[in-house]
Amino acid sequence: MFEVKGATFEVNGKCLLQPVDHRFEEGKVYGLIGHNGSGKSTLIKLLAQQQPASRGQILFDGRAVHDWGQREFARRVAYLPQHLPSAENLTGRELIGFGRYPWHGLLGRHTSKDEAAVERAIALSHTEAFADRLVDTLSGGERQRVWLAMLLAQESRFLLLDEPLAALDIAHQVEVLALVRQLCHELGLGVIIVLHDINMASRYCDHLLALHSGRVLAHGTPQEMMTDATLEAIYGLPMRVMPHPSGDHRIAVAH
Repeated sequence: MFEVKGATFEVNGKCLLQPVDHRFEEGKVYGLIGHNGSGKSTLIKLLAQQQPASRGQILFDGRAVHDWGQREFARRVAYLPQHLPSAENLTGRELIGFGRYPWHGLLGRHTSKDEAAVERAIALSHTEAFADRLVDTLSGGERQRVWLAMLLAQESRFLLLDEPLAALDIAHQVEVLALVRQLCHELGLGVIIVLHDINMASRYCDHLLALHSGRVLAHGTPQEMMTDATLEAIYGLPMRVMPHPSGDHRIAVAH
């Protein structure tokens, strides 16, 4: 699990993230919510070894994240950045195969174990139809599922996803989040995901962490967090919370 102990982040004397204390465990989907510039992406980058904390500590399995080697860490924690690198001229299966890099290096040969991990990731993510197509020819939702399959091929225990829904329409957002939630609960993975849509977060996350101006404003289950007063404090505008017609979660609308 991750333990964040008073972690902060500063750039040129400006504090982008005030001290954060929180624990993230396997088997749950954690949603980081809040307005733009609230510190969500900063926090997930600290967890992903993308930048060091200015003060405080971030531990994974009891060790400071900066004490883990990059490949050693990647065998346990997989990170999908907000801006994805180019996958030009790669098929889905080739991109998914890059998930095996932490296990054998860039020039290592794929073994039968690697091939089995790739095929398992394809099956888990239901990307069989895209495996032999060029990634650049896929729709946004299809492409996102292939990237998710690459993370599954890493066989990591934690997935860190920075705004994976940003370029997707509503149907593909639902598709990707439903898949993430299913994989989390079936495989016991820990998932930490940056989300803008509070209703998606309420529906698909087990725990929400709300940030505002670089501070953790509130955290709890969606049931605990989905109140008029809490959402108004997070987003700065009047919100009304009501039961979803299905009755299994709450939704919010702006007044």
